[in-house]
Amino acid sequence: MKIALVHDWLNQVGGAEDVLDVLVRHYPQSPVYTSIYAPDLMPPHYQTWDIRPLWLDKLPGIHRHHQPYLPVYPVGWSGLNLSDYDVVLSNKSGFCHGFRSGSKTLHICYCLAPTRYVWQLDSYIAREGLGGVVQMGLRPLVAGLRRWDAQAARRVGHFIAISTEIQQRIQTYYGRESVIIFPPVDTSRFQPVSGAAVEDYFLIVSRLIPYKRIDLAVQAATRLGVKLKIGGKGRDLERLKALAGPTVEFLGYVPDEELPGLMARCKAFLFPGLEDFGITPVQAQAAGRPVIAFGGGGALDTVLPGRTGELFDAMTVDSLMDAMRRFDADAYDPAVMRKHALRFDTGMFTRQMDDYVNGAWAAFQAGAPFVWEATE
Repeated sequence: MKIALVHDWLNQVGGAEDVLDVLVRHYPQSPVYTSIYAPDLMPPHYQTWDIRPLWLDKLPGIHRHHQPYLPVYPVGWSGLNLSDYDVVLSNKSGFCHGFRSGSKTLHICYCLAPTRYVWQLDSYIAREGLGGVVQMGLRPLVAGLRRWDAQAARRVGHFIAISTEIQQRIQTYYGRESVIIFPPVDTSRFQPVSGAAVEDYFLIVSRLIPYKRIDLAVQAATRLGVKLKIGGKGRDLERLKALAGPTVEFLGYVPDEELPGLMARCKAFLFPGLEDFGITPVQAQAAGRPVIAFGGGGALDTVLPGRTGELFDAMTVDSLMDAMRRFDADAYDPAVMRKHALRFDTGMFTRQMDDYVNGAWAAFQAGAPFVWEATE
């Protein structure tokens, strides 16, 4: 089976790139097609990959400022023909699912999210902190981009969603059915510690940007007078510091080698925003620690109320405060939390992807419908 991988852009590192990293390791002979590739902005090991960028890669300044070029991406992807491959696996949050292929190629889309700035423009603008000039350029283009995006989605053979939230959006925006395969989480890095080693602090590790709603946690911890440690950097740092009382500590960037211990010793991990999936709550549970999360998005898949954490139902300071006030860290079994986290482990992801891709390809060759059920 000749497989190609497709990814939107390679000029920043985030959850999408974590997924791609696992896919490349699992399919090492497969080239990676992408719109742009900035080697100086990506991990050094990417330079060992067979990365094939589009002509968009040559546009001036696009590596560091790709957002103003977003309306051009559909043109670039529409010109890419991948008919030489048996299976193309797209790792999509933008427009990379819009490439062309023939009737002998099966396109499986691992959908991180339907294109946000097309279908959820206002929230995307808030999420990315886009300036007025970019906003003015985007709004008139959205209607046409929605039509293109929906047409491209119709050419996808099968959709895989990363969460129940994304599965619902695929149905709403694209009118397509999908199955769920959760993103890979390296749970082996995280291990529980003894109860005596757990300390009396709540923890957040995140980019410090407004849509993460870390402000809710800062205000809740300040009003309750409880310790909160916040790891991460971002443009919201100064605003959050202005809201914080003396019990809130900003750690800055947390090195990879320090993160497991920081998580394993916390009283509970806080996850106050609305996310498509959310890897950090799974990491915390792998470390044997419960999670207090807003009851929406990916947290509905990853947090089991009463067993691995709690969900608060309104994105307000009072609702989070109530959950933190009622929280009893001793009510959760670290072994139960870790066992639940293993459902999202990298090994589970690769096994399920293998099972899905092989089954879909066999059905495609036979001209038969494909029905897949997840294996544990």
